[in-house]
Amino acid sequence: MRRGAVGAVALGLATGLAAAAEGADPQWVQGRQLFTQGAVPSCTVCHTLQEAQSQGAVGPVLDELKPDAQRVATALRNGVGAMPSYRALLTEAQIQALAVYVSRASASGR
Repeated sequence: MRRGAVGAVALGLATGLAAAAEGADPQWVQGRQLFTQGAVPSCTVCHTLQEAQSQGAVGPVLDELKPDAQRVATALRNGVGAMPSYRALLTEAQIQALAVYVSRASASGR
């Protein structure tokens, strides 16, 4: 199996396990996908979030910050510090899904 195929299988397995952990909540699944690869630039580039297996070095460690969904959605819409606004890049439903995912994943301490 080629390296890219192995990575795709691993990502699919990790996403599947995360979905199972959250009872296959579609908002959780969509938010996780957006966090790990859907938003450009990816949230993983800047943020550390244990559940997403990300170790960003620019933004705050979300596992420590434990932001609620409203705080995440506001940051996504307006940007904050070095973080750009994603208002023009994501739909409101995507912003909500990403906000719910980050708030739940960081609160769970996984």
